Amino acid sequence: MAVAFTVLMAFGTAPTPLWPLYEARDHFTTVTVAYASMVVGAAAAFLGLGHLSDRLGRRRIIVPALLVGIVASVVLMAWRDLPGLLAGRILNGVGLGLMASTATTYLHDLHHEARPERSGSVLPGIVATAANLGGLALGPLVAGAVAQWLPAPLITAQAIFTLAMAVCLALVLSTPETVDLELPAAEPPSRFVLRPGGGRTFGAAGALGAFAFAILGLISSLGASVLHGTLHTDSHLVAGLAAFLMFGSAAAGQLVLGRLPLPRVLTVGAVVFPVGLALCAVALYHPALWLYLVAVSLSGAGSGLLFKGGVERAVSVAEPASRAGVLAVFFVVAYLGMGLPSVLFSIALRHFAVQTAMIGFAAVLSCGAVVSVVLASRDRAPGPGELPAQPARPS
Repeated sequence: MAVAFTVLMAFGTAPTPLWPLYEARDHFTTVTVAYASMVVGAAAAFLGLGHLSDRLGRRRIIVPALLVGIVASVVLMAWRDLPGLLAGRILNGVGLGLMASTATTYLHDLHHEARPERSGSVLPGIVATAANLGGLALGPLVAGAVAQWLPAPLITAQAIFTLAMAVCLALVLSTPETVDLELPAAEPPSRFVLRPGGGRTFGAAGALGAFAFAILGLISSLGASVLHGTLHTDSHLVAGLAAFLMFGSAAAGQLVLGRLPLPRVLTVGAVVFPVGLALCAVALYHPALWLYLVAVSLSGAGSGLLFKGGVERAVSVAEPASRAGVLAVFFVVAYLGMGLPSVLFSIALRHFAVQTAMIGFAAVLSCGAVVSVVLASRDRAPGPGELPAQPARPS
């Protein structure tokens, strides 16, 4: 399940080093439109379908997610112009939306069934977030290597991911279902139900996800253009490497520090994240590739820790029967954070130099992340048996 999660997320970020090739092929310059189309598809899937695994079963959502991913890849290979790119990216987003919240919950369920005596283990959370961000890291590296050394990279890269998703589909079909499908007929599906008093905590968790994903979205959509225009690097492999280091550092930060208490994880993230963003601005003012790579690595590590904290806080306030639905809403907020700031950044570039835009971007994200950490660390979800602050209301 973790491998399938990794592969589908990798497919989502694979175009990062390929955007200049798509621009040359389709004669368009607004990369963020193509990038944002995936975010739109993901948000629609999260909101409309992300809760369904709580009722239909985890595997019955994971399998369609992989099938949609395969269809998206085929569309990108067969429909070779801008409308095909947009359609393929929207389908890609739908597949990611089906996968992300369901896979995270499924991994928790599978671990609980295999190790019921370890109900409080942090392992499934670490595996889920590492698979998520590790997959996002591998996609650009694989696609960058393909573009650098193999012919017809826009087709070859898609073919590689199509094969990988097909193999994962066969493997997922052998996994056990973890949801009781014989629920009482009168019980309505719970899309989004928080534990009493958990609303403010969930809001802080969503903000953490959004600010953490904003820098990831910027580098994924505009990183190759920044490397070309400001750092004068045309290598597809280097563009893929920058995104790989960013997402890989996010996953590595979680693996190394994931067992620390949550307040410490958030504190470290709140320090490392702004430092990385500041170095990104410096690397653009005084162009240096090595500094840029260090900067995206540090900002990625910080964002990974913030994202992990956001996931844990969101899960902590979700009613058990509504975990997938709550995570679906959390991921909608996080993916909007990945898409919207990138669009705003591209608009800012029409009026300001990239260096000035990055300073403003870094300042806003840093302040927002620190405030979100303070709120998430201060709030505590009420434990079992505590007097509820207010009745839980499904929405």
